[in-house]
Amino acid sequence: MRTAKIERKTNETQIVVEVNLDGTGSYDISTGIGFLDHMVEQLSRHSLIDINMSVQGDLHIDQHHTVEDSAIALGEALSQALGGREGITRYGAAVTPMDETCTRVAIDLSNRPYLVWKVDMTQKRMGEMDSELFKEWFYALAQSLGATLHVECLYGANNHHIIEASYKGLARSLRQAVEIDPRKEGAVPSTKGTLGGTL
Repeated sequence: MRTAKIERKTNETQIVVEVNLDGTGSYDISTGIGFLDHMVEQLSRHSLIDINMSVQGDLHIDQHHTVEDSAIALGEALSQALGGREGITRYGAAVTPMDETCTRVAIDLSNRPYLVWKVDMTQKRMGEMDSELFKEWFYALAQSLGATLHVECLYGANNHHIIEASYKGLARSLRQAVEIDPRKEGAVPSTKGTLGGTL
């Protein structure tokens, strides 16, 4: 079982995250931010990665620390569960339609973190969540997971649909990337023999 548990404690947040890469998409998410809970639940359900996440953050100040640190902890848990990343498919991509919106997400579990974010929003808040924090969440996840991550809204009008399609696209691409390739089980998916470092 490819599982991991991360506990992250700072003066700003206290977080516990557990993941199972070979799960069924079950989840128990509590961040204190309802819309973020909903998005991480979508990530779990559509990636089939089990995610349990409990976050106590300094929401009396603002949401930034809670959003960023929860993504850092989740990325660390996913990376730990991947181990040496032997045998994984490594790449994943998804084009996700949601009503009038269509979003494209591609991921490479390369151990070379990078985010390309081409998502424009017109609302300052989604529910009670600051819209500018979605990019921060995806950036923090890419950094701590060690993923090259491209997220692009091809077109769309409804901000809820735009963000939800982004999370669902991440889920579907991540589901592909973490799967064990039966033709290369046990082999690192790189001609270098290791992931990370220089191209």
